[in-house]
Amino acid sequence: MSAVLRVALTGGIGSGKSTVSSKFHELGAPIIDSDIISRDVVKPESACLHAIINEFGSDVLTNKATLDRDKLRTIVFNDDNAKNKLEEILHPAIYLEIENQLSKVDYPYCITVIPLLVETQAMRRFDRILLVDISEKLQIERTVNRDNSSNIIVEKIIKSQVSRKQRLKYADDIINNSIEIDELNDTVLHLHHLYMELSNYSHKP
Repeated sequence: MSAVLRVALTGGIGSGKSTVSSKFHELGAPIIDSDIISRDVVKPESACLHAIINEFGSDVLTNKATLDRDKLRTIVFNDDNAKNKLEEILHPAIYLEIENQLSKVDYPYCITVIPLLVETQAMRRFDRILLVDISEKLQIERTVNRDNSSNIIVEKIIKSQVSRKQRLKYADDIINNSIEIDELNDTVLHLHHLYMELSNYSHKP
């Protein structure tokens, strides 16, 4: 019987989750990205998009009838009630698709990238939690440079997420992503071997 080891990769904004997941992918591990799924579930004519329109109105659409993510983000960023409503629409659909993709994995382990793992209390869905960790100062610096955002906006995003301390509490494995690239490669390789050993996987017929 196949028993794929389910590894959730999480971390705050600007921590380098994409960089780390790409390193695992280079070693052959399948990657499930919740950010990609979150875009797929709101495609035109999808149930989630219809639910969002019913909740927030058609003003959240572009002139091509697709979701205007920037406009919706602006609405929910300063309104906790709106944010909760949006999460009630999106999160069940996202996790349903994650489970669907996990059921098709044919490899000893799978990395699922979930930035809001702790916020959505989804820790029990996974066998291991891998945290990509950096200091808040470095988070702000990297995100400002990457997104051309202001310090104030990035700091507000960080405050809207769970604290670094809370993430560390749930982590089985931690990657300090302030290290040099060679050291990062070595750390990922070590974890790759660990996950291969921990898996009870057998090849699907």
